[in-house]
Amino acid sequence: MVDNYGAWLGRQLQRQGMTQTELAAQVNVTRAAVSTWVSGRVTPRPDTVKLIEEALGVVPGASLSMDETVGHERLTWYHRPAHVDGGREYGNAAAFAFDADLSVLAREATQNSLDEILDTGRPVRIRHVLHEISGERLDAFRRVMRWDALREHYESAASAGNKASRALARALRDIEDRESLVLLRVDDYNANGLTGDDYDDGRFAAVVRRQLDSVKSNASAGGSFGLGKATLWSASSLGMVLINSTLSRPHDGHRERRLIGRIDLPWHTVGDQAYAGPAWLGEADPDRDGAARSWWADEATVEALQLGRDSDEPGTSFLVVGAHQGDDEDADLEALHEKLSAGLGRNFWASMISAPGSEPLVQASVVALRDGVEVVAERRVVPDEYEPARSRALRAFLEGATVDRLTAPEQVVERRVRLDVPPLRSPETEADGKPARHEAVLLVTAAEPDDPRPNQLVCMRGNRMVVMTQTINPPLGANAYQALLLAGTAAGDSSDGAHAAERFLRTAEPPEHDTWKRTEDLVVTYARGVVRSIGEFRSAMREGVLSVVATRDDTPAEDEAAVPSVLREVLRIDAPKGPPRNARSHPQVDDVDGHVDDTGAWQVRVEVNLPPQTDPWTLVPVLRFVTRSGPKPVVKWARLVAERNCEVTAEGSLLFKAGARTAVFVGESDVRDHPVPARHARVEVDVQRAKESM
Repeated sequence: MVDNYGAWLGRQLQRQGMTQTELAAQVNVTRAAVSTWVSGRVTPRPDTVKLIEEALGVVPGASLSMDETVGHERLTWYHRPAHVDGGREYGNAAAFAFDADLSVLAREATQNSLDEILDTGRPVRIRHVLHEISGERLDAFRRVMRWDALREHYESAASAGNKASRALARALRDIEDRESLVLLRVDDYNANGLTGDDYDDGRFAAVVRRQLDSVKSNASAGGSFGLGKATLWSASSLGMVLINSTLSRPHDGHRERRLIGRIDLPWHTVGDQAYAGPAWLGEADPDRDGAARSWWADEATVEALQLGRDSDEPGTSFLVVGAHQGDDEDADLEALHEKLSAGLGRNFWASMISAPGSEPLVQASVVALRDGVEVVAERRVVPDEYEPARSRALRAFLEGATVDRLTAPEQVVERRVRLDVPPLRSPETEADGKPARHEAVLLVTAAEPDDPRPNQLVCMRGNRMVVMTQTINPPLGANAYQALLLAGTAAGDSSDGAHAAERFLRTAEPPEHDTWKRTEDLVVTYARGVVRSIGEFRSAMREGVLSVVATRDDTPAEDEAAVPSVLREVLRIDAPKGPPRNARSHPQVDDVDGHVDDTGAWQVRVEVNLPPQTDPWTLVPVLRFVTRSGPKPVVKWARLVAERNCEVTAEGSLLFKAGARTAVFVGESDVRDHPVPARHARVEVDVQRAKESM
């Protein structure tokens, strides 16, 4: 008998909801005797141990092996009762923040895995397993996950007539008609796993129980809103995800095969009982009115639920039940495989590249199976297949092989882009109360000849996930390029300025983590000047790129060498030496960058080119909605903010600084004046002469 028998017995009593007095009655001893067993002061005799195992309903010998695994026979679904105040949720709002797109799932899930890396000296290994099951596999899966007990809940939720219910109705029809089910398992290794209590603060509760809880304290973490995990449920046509976690730290004395399931259904009724929607698969907790808690599963249950892991390394497996591609419901396994691979390659190519002698941040692979047989062989995602030019640029930087000027296609130019970080409004340290300065790394190289998306700047920080992509058109005659900006700690900088930049830029990201802009969190966290800092940073990126690509090398390229010199002079394109013949004397909008915010308003950032003039320009910015057909109605501004070389007048015009050649302003559309919802239209911005400037 092992020394911790008492601890094992105490946990079993708690799991069963059985008191020491009740156990004493069943094995015909006093409560005091049971108390001595639980406290570890006395060990029961072998014949009494058998009686204890029978009373607890565990397998014979469980007390000797300290086995606490739970067979699927004891599993149950706990459906959260409807709110007593009559409130209803017709679906998980967080899930609607993202499209039901497997490339989005790959992005968000990989970001979360990188944020949970355990050993930073080794990569996080991520494996995506698509598996279409049918026949006996499907029957075993349904039996163990208690499908029969769920059917009436799904049928009720699917009959409500709202958006979520219509999607469920289609999913149920597909399952019945096809007699097969597509599963997507996302495994990560060298990660923390879902540690912590079932209900209290910790990784487990943040992922399984709560919404908008990210439990991320690292400033370089990719996410901060706790929304990304919702992509797992939105990628399931049934709103169902099953989870198997191997913990980096033991919980209740165990590490492996911690299982739980969760469904996100809309509000529905079954019989006379109304349910809020969410439900959990687990072991009934007698201390929580039968709420389902996680359980330590046996290997047979893990195998039946298709949740097996290929090693005992810490990490978590998320099984998306009924995986689908939202914009292509008929996509086959091959198409889904390619979608996942592209999502990983496009967003995390930089995380897959490392300096000489070191490991990358992430290794990722995708495989597709049909009833256990490979349909698409497991393939590791290779960054050069998706981003050849930028992969070359990042390797050159990591190997110290950048140059000052592009004279050959394979070369990479390195520049520095300054970011001024304002002080925090409520500093925790003396350093937080002071402004910080950071220099991001800008890399520019020639685009590949067949690149379908040339002339783009990709920006990233921290774990090198792509955050923002900008198209910056080069001057006439310049070669196509690709550019990369490494901000914060993405370039390996561990200085105070780099960490300050990480925190600042993370706060400047919206929930989608797809740009750096003015956010509500940014405004309330930092002192005045955040809009200017972001604007100047973005302008400096653009100017840095143009300073490289606008520099023409006069050495003929290899393919130019074969062209006769006389003909080459005829075909040569150079910047004009004087004012262009058809030069415009009026300021022109050069670049517009914008998005629709949470209030439904267009937020735009506009850069204006100004012709030479000794007097200041006074111009009126005009915003137009561009719909699929019809006129382009003018929309009022709700707000105008001068960012560089201009100021907003009392009349709402823009007064541009005399002698300035470029200027930048930021505007917000007035939602009350929208002719159609903002998401149904594009926008155009123009600048016109104000009456007082004529």
